[in-house]
Formats: sequence, structure tokens, C-alpha cells
Amino acid sequence: MDNREVPARATRATRPAAPMLQHPQFDPVAVAIGPLSIHWYGLTYLVAFVLFWWLARRRVALPHFARAGWTARDVEDLLFLGVLGVVLGGRLGYALFYKPGDYLADPLQLLMVWKGGMSFHGGLLGVMAAMAWFAHSRQRPFLQVMDVVAPCVPTGLAAGRIGNYINGELWGRAADPALPWAMVFPQSGTAIPRHPSQLYQFALEGLLLFALLWWYGQRERARGQVAAAFVFGYGVLRFVAEYFREPDSFLGLLALGMSMGQWLCLPMIAGGAALWWWCGQQPQRSR
Repeated sequence: MDNREVPARATRATRPAAPMLQHPQFDPVAVAIGPLSIHWYGLTYLVAFVLFWWLARRRVALPHFARAGWTARDVEDLLFLGVLGVVLGGRLGYALFYKPGDYLADPLQLLMVWKGGMSFHGGLLGVMAAMAWFAHSRQRPFLQVMDVVAPCVPTGLAAGRIGNYINGELWGRAADPALPWAMVFPQSGTAIPRHPSQLYQFALEGLLLFALLWWYGQRERARGQVAAAFVFGYGVLRFVAEYFREPDSFLGLLALGMSMGQWLCLPMIAGGAALWWWCGQQPQRSR
């Protein structure tokens, strides 16, 4: 054996592992003025609502919506109702989908929003209920309302995922330490390198979904198809992202090795695809 190979092998064997990234552990308080504290998570919600307002105003200015009588005032009313739908639906959805026993035993926990606990799927149902009320009160078709709203939602989801990352919550599953962006989240109570799944969701459900829907929604489509594309697209992208996100500790993985988030995405994928097809089969009509 050539002895010259021995040092090289020893060097490879003893080569130190590449240093792993550490979550920065941001201070959750962005600004503190005396007794008043403004949290980063609250600021991400504010960013989400401002982006919705700005994007929705651009949506209603498109020719096919302008012809249907949409105005900037409608956007302000949509935003107000949407905020109610997100908060109430998100909270109720979390209680129903994730911890029904705990909240049935102590319903007052629903009011303890400072303890956290929001569900996107519940928030979506809350927004749909709010938009149904808006459609009824303004005598507008429900699917037309949802077509206005749908492309304006992903940027808000993106802002929320940044909030999750800043808080160091909803971390990912264990990752190969050789992955350049594997990250240790001290909040998890371990030194295991993990996928920064909040950033994956920011990129997929936020930026990518927004770009696709904004492009798709610029042209007039059959009524309801833009909304259906959102439901289908979110379901697919969230389903994929869940493979990198650590399941809730109190639930773990459910049947077929899938998380609760994945099971909730399946009806979205099927329903979105079916709605998109059905809308395309309806007779052409004004928006």
C-alpha cells in the first residue's frame, strides 16, 4: 500500500464538519416605547393587510372588474371583513382541527389569543364566510368576489411565514447536516439541524403562488377559475412543504404517514380542481 495515501485518508476522516447555521433568536418585540410593545408578528400582520389593500385596488381597476362596478371603497370593506374572517376563523379552526378536546374542556381559551394558535385552513373558511356576507350584502356573485380576493392573499401568507421565522416557531424536520442551509432552532429544545421550513413556505405558498396567480388573474377568466386556482395551488404547495415541516408534537404524523396539514390540503386540491373544471363548463356571462 502506498503510505502517501494514509495522511490523506486520515485528513478526510478527521475533517471537521461544516458549521451549522443557528437561528438568530430575534427579540419578538420590534419596538418598545415605555409600556407599549410592538411585536414583529403584529407588524407582519400589518404588512399583510397593507399589501392586500394595495393589490386589491389594482385588481378592481382591471377592465373586467371595472366594468362590473368595482371601486376602491369596495376594497376597504373587503379588507375590514377579511381581517375579521382571518382572526375568528383562524382561531376557531385551530381549536377544531388541532385541539378540540382542550378547547371543549375550557372554551375560554378561545379568547386567549396572546397564547398563539391560528390555523390557515380555519382562516380560509373564515374569509370565505366573510366574503359570502359581502357578496350577499352587495348583491354580487360570490365567485366574482373570490376572484378579486384570491391573488391578493399569498403576499399576506408570505408575511406571516416571515413572522413564524422571526419567532423561531413552526420549525422544520431534521435535515442532513451537510445541507448548507440546515439550521439549529434552539426553541425546539434540541441541537438537531433542521429545514427552515418557514422560509420554504414563504417561497412556495407566498412568492411562487402570488406570481402564478397574479399572472393568471390579469386576463378575464371564467367566473370562479382564479379563486379555484388559488385553492388548488395552495393545497399542492402546502402539501409539499409539509414534508419539510415538523408535525405538531401533540399530533405527530397521522394515517399514511401524513401530517394534519397534508390531510387538510387534500380536499383543497380536489375541490379546487373540480371547481376550476366546473367553472369552465358554465355558459359565458358578464363578471
